[in-house]
Amino acid sequence: MTRAPRPVDVLVIGGGQAGLAAGYYLRRARADFVILDAQEEPGGAWRHAWPSLRLFSPAQYSSLPGRMMPTPPGGGYPSATDTVAYLADYEQRYQFPIVRPTTVHAVRREERSLLADTDAGTWQARHVISATGTWWRPYVPYYPGIGDFQGKQLHAAGYRGPEPFHGRRVLIVGGANSGAQILADVSTVADTTWVTLRPPRLLPDEVDGRALFALATRQTQGADGVGSLGDIVAVPPVREARDRGVLKAQPMFDRITSTGVTWPDGTSLDCDAIIWCTGFRPDLSHLAPLRLRGPDGLIPVEGTRAVGEPRLHLLGYGDWTGPASATLIGASRTARDTVAEIVRAMSPGEVASR
Repeated sequence: MTRAPRPVDVLVIGGGQAGLAAGYYLRRARADFVILDAQEEPGGAWRHAWPSLRLFSPAQYSSLPGRMMPTPPGGGYPSATDTVAYLADYEQRYQFPIVRPTTVHAVRREERSLLADTDAGTWQARHVISATGTWWRPYVPYYPGIGDFQGKQLHAAGYRGPEPFHGRRVLIVGGANSGAQILADVSTVADTTWVTLRPPRLLPDEVDGRALFALATRQTQGADGVGSLGDIVAVPPVREARDRGVLKAQPMFDRITSTGVTWPDGTSLDCDAIIWCTGFRPDLSHLAPLRLRGPDGLIPVEGTRAVGEPRLHLLGYGDWTGPASATLIGASRTARDTVAEIVRAMSPGEVASR
């Protein structure tokens, strides 16, 4: 016997930082909502990050609404482990209605609502907030010969620490913050070479994620700014690597061989491992039945609301869904605006009557 869909006003898909920020504002609005999370425990993608990963800002500037992140012992920038503990405490404090582990396989339309098919039945929602992030879709660019390499290849999403590379020759590919932080980590035990598409720029020591968020906001609003979100924040491990002289990038190779890589001028380099720090793509497969993607693979939005489906909002995927929305502080601000828009779309007095 098929179970009837479970009704809810707002369905949040994803229980990481963006989903929790949405939960905070939905709770304040006294909305009828539920958060579906595919993970077995709190923490979102932070549970799967490498232990030495650091946030770009101090704790007081990396918090979700309503509860400050504790300053880690000794001060400085919180680690991935610190962030997992904070997110677990956050959802416990506010007692959000989280159902886990529950994977949403498809979101589809019906006349007056959206239906979310999960591995534990179907939910019926008037509004859906998709907050699944990007961690589950690591991106590795194609280079000729990539399948011929006989050494180890992995993406930053699969990196767990430097120990497996002790005494090896390791090529780090990618000039953003993850590339610099993993280079700093691996270079303590291995012979490393850093390769980037463009010369990386290390920000001054006093500049951190606060300035990057302000820059993202100015760019989104059409204002001019200096620098870019690709600039590297000098968190302590990166500073230490800079002082050791290892933050020296080579231009991008054009081919991979069975033993390493080659450059257009014929120069070659042998290596035992390649670590791809080349970013992620939005995890949107559950939204495929709605047929909303544009030519660039993204879903066109106005703010966070999908242009082709006004009952759907996308939260926390990057700048195209709000300034720096893939960060803790950025997700908080876009979640606030998203929930306010959803509440306005409901009939007058409906939410307040709950």
